[in-house]
Amino acid sequence: MKGVVLAGGLGTRLLPLTKVTNKHLLPVYDRPMIYYPIQTLVNAGITEIMLVTGGNNAGDFLKLLGNGKAFGLKHLNYTYQEGEGGIADALKLAEHFSDGAPICVILGDNIIQGHVVHAAEAFRRQGAGAKILLKEVKDPQRFGVPVLDKQRVVKIEEKPAQPKSPYAVTGIYFYDARVFDIIKTLKPSGRGELEITDVNNAYIEAGTLTWDLLDGWWTDAGTIESLYLANQLVSQTGANLLAGESVKRVA
Repeated sequence: MKGVVLAGGLGTRLLPLTKVTNKHLLPVYDRPMIYYPIQTLVNAGITEIMLVTGGNNAGDFLKLLGNGKAFGLKHLNYTYQEGEGGIADALKLAEHFSDGAPICVILGDNIIQGHVVHAAEAFRRQGAGAKILLKEVKDPQRFGVPVLDKQRVVKIEEKPAQPKSPYAVTGIYFYDARVFDIIKTLKPSGRGELEITDVNNAYIEAGTLTWDLLDGWWTDAGTIESLYLANQLVSQTGANLLAGESVKRVA
């Protein structure tokens, strides 16, 4: 399995902090934000990663991360997303890198308390399709929200005004190689982006999407409020490097 970290976008919700740098280079407690998603993949046994970035500060990632040796990576690859075409648009740039292998995709502003080892192992055994990780949150309307029929996800709704469950789809996804064929069929949403929710719904329609429940705390760090929260959580309890498992096998 290979890993993909999506770290593009302009970070407008974090202005003025992002006027001079990419948001994923901002500090979260004692290290740059981008360290956390990379470490999540490394902790899951992934040693080949592609970083997708964009904007005016893309070169700073190379200065910071180099060839990934500090993380114990075999290869750290880079690619550049022009504009803001959405998560799925950024992911399609990793097609040649994946070379038919299954991939674990993580958004560059997602920070978790522990590991996703069991979820990665379960997806390897699954062999095909997709797996998403869910987390119960107080404000699911900010995220993609699963509609559940007992243990089965029947649909994911993007930022619904009236969520049908208390769960958010976290920014950690597992896909087989079919994901790139699905992306090629997508049309831009109302906000002009290729939505990762549409990718996940395609797997649901095919009956090949499973899900696990993420234990421990999880947050994105894409707003002033959530960046502040991420700093508090990491300073109080640590993240990524803690021992223990943070995913429960559900479906």
